[in-house]
Amino acid sequence: MPCYRCGARQTDPVRGASPWKRGVRQETQVLICPDCQRLHDLDLDSCATCGSQSLICRLGEVECRSCGSVRLARAFGPAEVGAPPGLSAEVEAALNRVLGRA
Repeated sequence: MPCYRCGARQTDPVRGASPWKRGVRQETQVLICPDCQRLHDLDLDSCATCGSQSLICRLGEVECRSCGSVRLARAFGPAEVGAPPGLSAEVEAALNRVLGRA
């Protein structure tokens, strides 16, 4: 996956932690290259609870790494168009069963 801002591609990492960071933009997880991380306006989504931009998106949910707040991701783009009626309710019910929500 390339950097969402500049399109740079990740290369094979050297030993240790990757200098690339993850973020969430328009409810989609994106990668941010080290050069773009230096910019102050990355236009990333932020947590509604604490305002942090340390978010991850997985299994239709967005989780804040700072405060632990979890919410369902809103659908954007083609997923909204042409989806069978009731599909999102079925997906939400399945997620609730799998994640043990009431």
